[in-house]
Amino acid sequence: MYGYQFAAYQEAVKVGSVFDQLLELFKELLVHTSGDAAEALSWLTELDRQYRISTSGYGMGDFIEDLKKNGYLQENNETGLFQITSKTEASIRRQSLEHIFGKMKKGRRGGHKSTFSGQGDEINPERRPYQFGDTLEQIAMSDSLRNAQIRQGMEHFYLEESDLEVQENDFKTQSSVVLMIDISHSMILYGEDRITPAKQVAMALAEYMRLTYPKDTLDILVFGNDAWQIAVKDLPYLQVGPYHTNTVAGLELAINLLQRRKNPNKHIFMITDGKPTCLKEGNRYYKNSFGLDSKILNKCYTLAAHCRKLRIPVTTFMIAQDSYLQEFVQEFTEINQGKAFYSDLQGLGSYIFEDYSRNKRRRVR
Repeated sequence: MYGYQFAAYQEAVKVGSVFDQLLELFKELLVHTSGDAAEALSWLTELDRQYRISTSGYGMGDFIEDLKKNGYLQENNETGLFQITSKTEASIRRQSLEHIFGKMKKGRRGGHKSTFSGQGDEINPERRPYQFGDTLEQIAMSDSLRNAQIRQGMEHFYLEESDLEVQENDFKTQSSVVLMIDISHSMILYGEDRITPAKQVAMALAEYMRLTYPKDTLDILVFGNDAWQIAVKDLPYLQVGPYHTNTVAGLELAINLLQRRKNPNKHIFMITDGKPTCLKEGNRYYKNSFGLDSKILNKCYTLAAHCRKLRIPVTTFMIAQDSYLQEFVQEFTEINQGKAFYSDLQGLGSYIFEDYSRNKRRRVR
């Protein structure tokens, strides 16, 4: 016996949850369609036709109207074209963060702890005598008043500099990070979509830094035949082009961006699946897609050494398993004294998360 079925009430309860479920799918599809809302809705409609993910009382037309009503989608009245909003872009970044790093709570203000004392958020139990240059906020008033009382009693009470004690805070350092993403044609070759996981990782890292380490800086650049900087909000729309892999241009731009930053702690993350195949010499592109070209490699190695001299470690995430590519990465990493991870697409996010959070000086091969 199955008891009573309250079908009318069940249908009413499902409507809200169906929208949430469809919204999650819609955002996931937007990453794969590079932000093309019309294509994502077309795919979602086909999924609904095959798997009946909506209900009889709540169809895809209702979902589209709710997207517009809730500020996720806007429609051009003249052309009829759909476009996602900034609210959707932010929601995609949060979804990427949850998918890769799990549910995370917002920290207070964020900062990387170090073994040094200095200006920071957390009070250290240690005390020391006042020194010229210490701020008023650092003075431990209760301890200072006690020292004055012990020295002279309460009848002629006054403070001297020798009475002052200062409480130490745990110093928190800041970091500047550049994330390099390979958008050469090989990122979608051989029947494997490598650019979508790279975008998801970039969005997750950006959202994680915003929530947990808001004082850190993140610059994102892409490299193909050339290299150029993109904004976080542009990540959902990122596409692979008919490009070669100009790793040199990417590294040069990354160095340039980090040299503008005042933070002493700087780091480059590079996501790539292929060998360097391109250089720009004046207005001419030097290209060679057959094997590893020594002229291109030597320029990469020179930049690896330059980064090491500037104390900028490079962490390379090679999402390919070819042995000759791994040899290049090993040599590059050895020169830079950075790190190298040979990751599949599923493990890419975890590797980047752990490396950024731990910030240890170790090399993984």
